[in-house]
Amino acid sequence: MAEPAADLAADRAKALALISVSRETSTRLDRFIAVLQTWQQRMNLIGSSTEATVWTRHVADSLQLLALAPEAQIWVDLGSGAGFPGLAIACALADVPGAEVHLVERSTKKAAFLREAAEAAGAPAIVHAERAEDFVKHPPARVDVVTARAVAPLPELLALAFPLLKRGARGLFLKGQDVDTELTEAAKCWNIAVTLAESQTDPKARIVILDRAEPRRHKQN
Repeated sequence: MAEPAADLAADRAKALALISVSRETSTRLDRFIAVLQTWQQRMNLIGSSTEATVWTRHVADSLQLLALAPEAQIWVDLGSGAGFPGLAIACALADVPGAEVHLVERSTKKAAFLREAAEAAGAPAIVHAERAEDFVKHPPARVDVVTARAVAPLPELLALAFPLLKRGARGLFLKGQDVDTELTEAAKCWNIAVTLAESQTDPKARIVILDRAEPRRHKQN
Protein backbone atom coordinates (compact mmCIF):
# COMPACT_ATOMS: atom_id res chain seq x y z
CA MET A 1 0.00 0.00 0.00
CA ALA A 2 2.00 2.92 -1.27
CA GLU A 3 -0.64 5.60 -1.66
CA PRO A 4 0.50 9.23 -1.16
CA ALA A 5 0.16 10.27 2.47
CA ALA A 6 -1.92 13.31 1.53
CA ASP A 7 -4.45 11.13 -0.32
CA LEU A 8 -4.79 8.72 2.62
CA ALA A 9 -5.10 11.62 5.05
CA ALA A 10 -7.89 13.13 2.98
CA ASP A 11 -9.70 9.79 2.79
CA ARG A 12 -9.27 9.35 6.55
CA ALA A 13 -10.78 12.75 7.20
CA LYS A 14 -13.71 11.97 4.92
CA ALA A 15 -14.36 8.65 6.66
CA LEU A 16 -14.21 10.10 10.16
CA ALA A 17 -16.54 12.92 9.13
CA LEU A 18 -18.98 10.27 7.93
CA ILE A 19 -18.73 8.05 11.03
CA SER A 20 -17.75 10.03 14.12
CA VAL A 21 -15.51 8.29 16.67
CA SER A 22 -13.53 9.32 19.72
CA ARG A 23 -9.94 10.49 19.48
CA GLU A 24 -8.87 7.31 21.26
CA THR A 25 -10.69 5.17 18.71
CA SER A 26 -9.20 7.06 15.77
CA THR A 27 -5.73 6.47 17.26
CA ARG A 28 -6.41 2.75 17.52
CA LEU A 29 -7.67 2.71 13.94
CA ASP A 30 -4.50 4.51 12.81
CA ARG A 31 -2.40 1.76 14.38
CA PHE A 32 -4.54 -0.94 12.78
CA ILE A 33 -4.24 0.64 9.34
CA ALA A 34 -0.48 1.10 9.76
CA VAL A 35 -0.10 -2.66 10.28
CA LEU A 36 -2.43 -3.30 7.33
CA GLN A 37 -0.26 -1.09 5.12
CA THR A 38 2.83 -3.09 6.07
CA TRP A 39 1.24 -6.48 5.48
CA GLN A 40 -0.43 -5.35 2.26
CA GLN A 41 3.02 -5.07 0.71
CA ARG A 42 3.54 -8.81 0.97
CA MET A 43 0.03 -10.29 0.79
CA ASN A 44 -3.28 -9.28 -0.73
CA LEU A 45 -5.44 -8.28 2.23
CA ILE A 46 -7.59 -5.71 0.42
CA GLY A 47 -8.11 -5.13 -3.29
CA SER A 48 -5.45 -2.88 -4.78
CA SER A 49 -8.17 -0.66 -6.24
CA THR A 50 -9.32 0.21 -2.71
CA GLU A 51 -5.95 1.01 -1.18
CA ALA A 52 -6.37 4.76 -1.73
CA THR A 53 -9.81 4.68 -0.11
CA VAL A 54 -9.17 2.21 2.70
CA TRP A 55 -10.73 4.56 5.26
CA THR A 56 -13.99 5.22 3.44
CA ARG A 57 -14.28 1.90 1.62
CA HIS A 58 -13.35 -0.35 4.53
CA VAL A 59 -13.10 1.43 7.89
CA ALA A 60 -16.23 3.59 7.69
CA ASP A 61 -18.11 0.76 5.99
CA SER A 62 -17.38 -1.38 9.04
CA LEU A 63 -18.02 1.23 11.73
CA GLN A 64 -21.53 1.99 10.46
CA LEU A 65 -22.66 -1.33 11.96
CA LEU A 66 -22.16 -0.03 15.50
CA ALA A 67 -25.24 2.18 15.29
CA LEU A 68 -27.37 -0.88 14.43
CA ALA A 69 -26.50 -2.64 17.69
CA PRO A 70 -25.56 0.13 20.13
CA GLU A 71 -25.87 -2.00 23.26
CA ALA A 72 -23.98 -5.03 21.94
CA GLN A 73 -20.79 -6.07 23.71
CA ILE A 74 -19.94 -9.52 22.34
CA TRP A 75 -19.46 -9.66 18.58
CA VAL A 76 -18.46 -12.50 16.27
CA ASP A 77 -17.09 -11.68 12.82
CA LEU A 78 -17.07 -14.60 10.38
CA GLY A 79 -14.33 -14.58 7.73
CA SER A 80 -12.53 -11.55 9.15
CA GLY A 81 -9.84 -11.41 6.45
CA ALA A 82 -8.27 -7.95 6.59
CA GLY A 83 -10.18 -7.08 9.76
CA PHE A 84 -13.34 -5.65 8.27
CA PRO A 85 -15.72 -5.25 9.87
CA GLY A 86 -14.58 -7.08 13.01
CA LEU A 87 -11.27 -5.47 13.94
CA ALA A 88 -12.47 -1.97 13.07
CA ILE A 89 -15.43 -2.55 15.39
CA ALA A 90 -13.10 -3.85 18.11
CA CYS A 91 -11.09 -0.63 17.87
CA ALA A 92 -14.28 1.33 18.53
CA LEU A 93 -15.33 -0.87 21.46
CA ALA A 94 -12.02 -0.88 23.32
CA ASP A 95 -13.30 1.49 25.99
CA VAL A 96 -16.56 -0.41 26.56
CA PRO A 97 -16.36 -2.60 29.70
CA GLY A 98 -16.73 -6.28 28.87
CA ALA A 99 -16.59 -5.78 25.10
CA GLU A 100 -14.89 -8.39 22.94
CA VAL A 101 -14.90 -9.20 19.26
CA HIS A 102 -14.17 -12.72 18.04
CA LEU A 103 -12.44 -12.69 14.65
CA VAL A 104 -12.88 -15.99 12.82
CA GLU A 105 -10.42 -16.49 9.96
CA ARG A 106 -9.42 -19.82 8.42
CA SER A 107 -6.22 -18.52 6.76
CA THR A 108 -3.34 -18.85 9.21
CA LYS A 109 -1.48 -15.98 7.50
CA LYS A 110 -4.43 -13.64 7.76
CA ALA A 111 -5.00 -14.76 11.34
CA ALA A 112 -1.38 -13.84 12.11
CA PHE A 113 -1.97 -10.41 10.60
CA LEU A 114 -5.13 -9.96 12.66
CA ARG A 115 -3.31 -10.84 15.89
CA GLU A 116 -0.52 -8.36 15.17
CA ALA A 117 -2.95 -5.60 14.18
CA ALA A 118 -5.19 -6.18 17.20
CA GLU A 119 -2.22 -6.07 19.55
CA ALA A 120 -0.85 -2.91 17.94
CA ALA A 121 -4.23 -1.23 18.15
CA GLY A 122 -4.97 -2.34 21.69
CA ALA A 123 -8.31 -3.70 20.54
CA PRO A 124 -10.34 -6.29 22.51
CA ALA A 125 -10.20 -8.84 19.70
CA ILE A 126 -9.78 -12.60 20.00
CA VAL A 127 -8.54 -14.30 16.83
CA HIS A 128 -9.69 -17.82 15.98
CA ALA A 129 -7.67 -19.42 13.18
CA GLU A 130 -10.30 -21.89 12.07
CA ARG A 131 -13.23 -22.36 9.73
CA ALA A 132 -16.48 -20.66 10.62
CA GLU A 133 -18.18 -24.06 10.44
CA ASP A 134 -15.94 -25.29 13.24
CA PHE A 135 -16.04 -22.13 15.36
CA VAL A 136 -19.83 -22.12 15.65
CA LYS A 137 -19.68 -25.58 17.21
CA HIS A 138 -18.02 -24.08 20.31
CA PRO A 139 -18.97 -20.39 20.38
CA PRO A 140 -18.73 -18.05 23.37
CA ALA A 141 -21.47 -18.49 25.95
CA ARG A 142 -22.95 -15.18 24.86
CA VAL A 143 -23.01 -13.61 21.41
CA ASP A 144 -24.90 -10.36 20.81
CA VAL A 145 -24.08 -9.81 17.14
CA VAL A 146 -22.68 -11.89 14.29
CA THR A 147 -21.24 -10.04 11.29
CA ALA A 148 -19.84 -10.93 7.88
CA ARG A 149 -18.63 -9.03 4.84
CA ALA A 150 -17.94 -10.57 1.44
CA VAL A 151 -17.86 -14.08 2.91
CA ALA A 152 -20.61 -15.98 1.09
CA PRO A 153 -24.03 -15.52 -0.54
CA LEU A 154 -26.79 -15.06 2.01
CA PRO A 155 -28.20 -18.62 1.86
CA GLU A 156 -24.77 -20.06 2.68
CA LEU A 157 -24.08 -17.35 5.24
CA LEU A 158 -27.30 -18.15 7.08
CA ALA A 159 -26.25 -21.78 7.34
CA LEU A 160 -22.88 -20.73 8.78
CA ALA A 161 -24.33 -18.27 11.26
CA PHE A 162 -27.45 -20.20 12.27
CA PRO A 163 -25.96 -21.77 15.43
CA LEU A 164 -25.40 -18.22 16.70
CA LEU A 165 -28.62 -16.73 15.36
CA LYS A 166 -30.79 -19.37 16.98
CA ARG A 167 -29.33 -18.41 20.36
CA GLY A 168 -30.49 -14.82 19.92
CA ALA A 169 -27.61 -13.10 18.16
CA ARG A 170 -28.51 -10.33 15.72
CA GLY A 171 -27.08 -10.75 12.23
CA LEU A 172 -25.53 -7.72 10.53
CA PHE A 173 -24.36 -8.65 7.05
CA LEU A 174 -22.85 -6.15 4.61
CA LYS A 175 -24.14 -6.85 1.12
CA GLY A 176 -23.84 -5.35 -2.36
CA GLN A 177 -26.32 -4.56 -5.08
CA ASP A 178 -27.35 -8.22 -5.50
CA VAL A 179 -28.93 -8.36 -2.05
CA ASP A 180 -32.49 -8.74 -3.38
CA THR A 181 -31.50 -11.79 -5.41
CA GLU A 182 -29.75 -13.28 -2.39
CA LEU A 183 -32.80 -12.67 -0.20
CA THR A 184 -35.04 -14.38 -2.76
CA GLU A 185 -32.76 -17.41 -2.80
CA ALA A 186 -32.50 -17.47 0.99
CA ALA A 187 -36.28 -17.38 1.37
CA LYS A 188 -36.51 -20.72 -0.46
CA CYS A 189 -34.84 -22.48 2.46
CA TRP A 190 -35.22 -20.08 5.38
CA ASN A 191 -37.94 -18.28 7.27
CA ILE A 192 -36.25 -14.99 8.08
CA ALA A 193 -37.14 -11.70 9.73
CA VAL A 194 -35.07 -9.15 7.83
CA THR A 195 -34.73 -5.39 7.62
CA LEU A 196 -32.56 -3.71 5.02
CA ALA A 197 -30.61 -0.58 5.93
CA GLU A 198 -28.98 1.69 3.40
CA SER A 199 -25.21 1.80 3.48
CA GLN A 200 -23.68 5.13 4.44
CA THR A 201 -20.63 4.46 2.31
CA ASP A 202 -22.03 2.94 -0.91
CA PRO A 203 -25.41 3.95 -2.39
CA LYS A 204 -25.70 0.56 -4.09
CA ALA A 205 -25.00 -1.48 -0.96
CA ARG A 206 -27.31 -2.60 1.82
CA ILE A 207 -26.97 -3.96 5.34
CA VAL A 208 -29.03 -7.04 6.10
CA ILE A 209 -30.33 -6.81 9.67
CA LEU A 210 -31.45 -10.25 10.72
CA ASP A 211 -33.33 -10.88 13.95
CA ARG A 212 -34.73 -14.34 13.26
CA ALA A 213 -33.88 -17.27 11.02
CA GLU A 214 -35.35 -20.76 10.93
CA PRO A 215 -34.85 -23.46 8.31
CA ARG A 216 -37.95 -24.15 6.25
CA ARG A 217 -39.44 -27.59 6.69
CA HIS A 218 -40.05 -28.97 3.22
CA LYS A 219 -42.86 -31.45 2.76
CA GLN A 220 -41.77 -34.92 1.82
CA ASN A 221 -43.42 -36.63 -1.13
